[in-house]
Amino acid sequence: MKKVISASRRTDLVAFFPDWLAEVIRAEKAEVLGPSGRIYTVGLSPDSVHTFVLWSKSFVNLIANVSGLLDGLRKYGQLYFHFTITGLGGTSVEKEVPSPQAALRQLEPLIALAGCPERISLRFDPVIYWKEKDEVKTNLRFFDNLAGKAAELGIRNIRFSFAQWYGKSKRRAEKLGFLFVDPTLEEKRNDAFCLSTVARSHGLSLYCCSQDFLADVPGILPSACIDGRLLQECHPEGAPVSVTKDRTQRRECRCTESVDIGSYTQTCPHSCVYCYANPKV
Repeated sequence: MKKVISASRRTDLVAFFPDWLAEVIRAEKAEVLGPSGRIYTVGLSPDSVHTFVLWSKSFVNLIANVSGLLDGLRKYGQLYFHFTITGLGGTSVEKEVPSPQAALRQLEPLIALAGCPERISLRFDPVIYWKEKDEVKTNLRFFDNLAGKAAELGIRNIRFSFAQWYGKSKRRAEKLGFLFVDPTLEEKRNDAFCLSTVARSHGLSLYCCSQDFLADVPGILPSACIDGRLLQECHPEGAPVSVTKDRTQRRECRCTESVDIGSYTQTCPHSCVYCYANPKV
């Protein structure tokens, strides 16, 4: 059975490593340093790849065919895109991320590359809160704008989660003087219901990623961000693919099996304050 390639949960390959990504696609082989420190080889022959899943906060390099990246990807049977737009690009929260307006302008050409809007999932991820001059700020209000644009273009799925403040993230925030706020579970549940109400008003499905405390909030569905059943359904030939849970992911994650070709050593310069990986902050 063909495999799903993830590029990448670990870093933004499209935005910052398009040359490397284009090269391994041309070579049809990637040497990857995994989180455990072990190097493994991933075959990228089109005969072995069901779907190439690309994750990014900016698809400009792909759309512009930098280093022949788009040309290389065209040989695969299906491309699926996870596009993260939080409404915070260019702010102190996501200093080097494109502005929301610039990101939204990428959607139409990206749909053209995907072949249909069903192969695009928008990620309003994370929902975040912080304090400035004793006032609590949040990106929640941007969601209606994002949902409206998605509905207008035929995109039907949005995924979200609330920021999780790991030790590394907390230390970074303290170093930067960023006063993050972590609401109670009940407050998050109330805000999740508000998001689901907005999504429903636009005819969208809203999925929550790896946060089971939201499971019984009306209008919230559990997310499999890489969903073998969906990828099979969207595939031009309906080719079968694994629907087995990916055991390398978190317990609450419902993703099906894939192989990630990114590395945490490929340091991401987006400079997102909340990042759990290795950003240049």
